[in-house]
Amino acid sequence: MTVMRSVVLGCGSYLPTRTLTNAELARQVDTNDEWIVQRTGIRERHIAAPGEVTSDLATKAAQAALADAKVGAETIDLIVLATSTPDQTFPATAVTVQASLGITVGAAFDLQAVCSGFVYAMSIADSLLKSGGHKRALVIGAETFSRILDWKDRTTCVLFGDGAGAVVLEAQSQPGTREDRGVLTAHLRSDGRHKSKLYVDGGPSSTQTVGLLRMEGRAVFKHAVANVTDVVFDAFKATGYTGADLNWFVPHQANKRIIDDSAHKLGIAPEKVVITVDKHGNTSAASVPLALDVARKDGRIKQGDLVMLEAMGGGFTWGSVLLRW
Repeated sequence: MTVMRSVVLGCGSYLPTRTLTNAELARQVDTNDEWIVQRTGIRERHIAAPGEVTSDLATKAAQAALADAKVGAETIDLIVLATSTPDQTFPATAVTVQASLGITVGAAFDLQAVCSGFVYAMSIADSLLKSGGHKRALVIGAETFSRILDWKDRTTCVLFGDGAGAVVLEAQSQPGTREDRGVLTAHLRSDGRHKSKLYVDGGPSSTQTVGLLRMEGRAVFKHAVANVTDVVFDAFKATGYTGADLNWFVPHQANKRIIDDSAHKLGIAPEKVVITVDKHGNTSAASVPLALDVARKDGRIKQGDLVMLEAMGGGFTWGSVLLRW
C-alpha cells in the first residue's frame, strides 16, 4: 500500500555579509576567543546589516532553495516560516516572504518554537502535505537574533548570530516502508515549566516592548542533552533504526559540547555529525536548515541518505525529524 511522504526537493540558505569574530567581541565585552571557543565551539557569527530584516534573509534563502529544487515560486502553495524575530508583531513574516516571491495562492504563516522552530515547522508542513490540502511547501527558518541581544551581557551576546535556511517539500507517493524517501517520522515536545530558563523579557501584551534575551546557561545545557536524545530515541523506536544506521546527524547548532555529548549518548559516530556552530553561532530556528544546506552543498548529504534533525529551544521546546533525502 502506498503512502504520501514529504520529500525534500531542494534546500538553500543565506547569511548576512557582516561577520563578527570573537576577537571583535572581546573589544566590546569582557571575554576572549579562548573562553568562547572552549565553552561553545563558536569562532564567528553573521550579523544582519542595518535595515536588513528577517523577511529579507528568509526570502533569499527561499529563492536559493527554489533554485536548488529547480521549481518555480508559483508552484508553492504553503509557506511555514519558523522565527522568534519577526519583522513586525503582525502580520506574519511569512506573508511578506510570500509577496516577495510573487506567490498569490495557498497559505503562509509563522511558527514560534524558538530554536526548535524549524523542526516544528517541518513536522507541521509534513502533516499538511500528507493531508492532501497542499502539494508543495517552503519550510523556512530565519532569525535576526542580534536585534534582541543584550550586547553588555557576555554570557549571551557571544552565542547568537543571524541567518536563514529553507527547504522545498513536495507530497509524493511512496511504497510505505522505512526505505521511503521523505519524512519518515517526527516527534515534538514542550515543557512550559522551564520557560524562565531561556526567554525574552518583553512582549506586546506584557511590557509593550521587544525585550532582550535572558538565559540560565547551565540549566539549558543540562536539559538540552537529555531532551534531544529523548526525541531521537523516539524516532528510532518508531522506525527500527539506530544511531549506527544514520548517514548524517544534523542537530541544532547551539553549543559544540551539547552536540558532542548528544551524539555520544545516541551512538552516532563523530564523523556523521554536521557541525557549523563554529562559523554561524546559534542562529535559533535557522541553524538546522543552514547546517543542512552546508552539508548538501559540500557533497556530504546525498539522495537516499538517512538524516536525523533535532533541536531544543526556549519554552522548553524540542523535537526530532527523521527523513530520507
